Amino acid sequence: MVLTVVAGGLYPLAVLGVARVFFQHKADGSPVAKGSRLIAQDFAGDRRYFQSRPSATGYDVLRTGASNLGPESVVDVPGRPSLLTQVCARSRRVGEMEGVSAARPFCTASGVGAVLKIFPGRVVSVNEPCPAVPFMTEYQGVNVECAQKGQSYAAGRTVPIRGGARWTIPPDAVTASGSGLDPHISVRYADLQVVRVARERGRPVEEVRALVRRHTDVPALGFMGEPGVNVLALNLDLDR
Repeated sequence: MVLTVVAGGLYPLAVLGVARVFFQHKADGSPVAKGSRLIAQDFAGDRRYFQSRPSATGYDVLRTGASNLGPESVVDVPGRPSLLTQVCARSRRVGEMEGVSAARPFCTASGVGAVLKIFPGRVVSVNEPCPAVPFMTEYQGVNVECAQKGQSYAAGRTVPIRGGARWTIPPDAVTASGSGLDPHISVRYADLQVVRVARERGRPVEEVRALVRRHTDVPALGFMGEPGVNVLALNLDLDR
């Protein structure tokens, strides 16, 4: 009875009271004109806006979560690209949109994972289905083949090829967050988009850059994590 009164009544009322007095906007879900500052939205395809971090659930608040794919997810299967290929494809899209190099280690120029399957006397670029031209012509003296549709390569030894590329597109531009609804992007990713947004809106670059700084949130308690740019709040301010 005592625990029910304390934990089920007094404690929730105390938390609610503190939230209402000191954090009312956050307690109400941080609503803004077209959503919430706490939930990411999809601005893909509209070059006038800053782009959000990728989402494994399509920004669906009812299916919030991650893809549950890890670093060993490098080989594509029909209808389900590997995590590596997803990263490579996103990097290519961002590179095309922002006019920067999309090169990334372990990625082909076509935007898939640079992964070989090794068999005795045979090498297959497993993520490049025929009639694609493999990203490398030979491996240890053996010609590299494209992957034949419907054929299983599970028995082969998996060898990701790092290549010599150095990435310029930040990680949060090509990987989804754990919730799929992270409202923030890194300052680096926001800075990468400034020139394109300013050009599309006909505004000075420094004016758009100043808006990015205005909507950069400091780390929790001043030291936990890194600064992040709230994309929805920034895009709403751009429209205003």
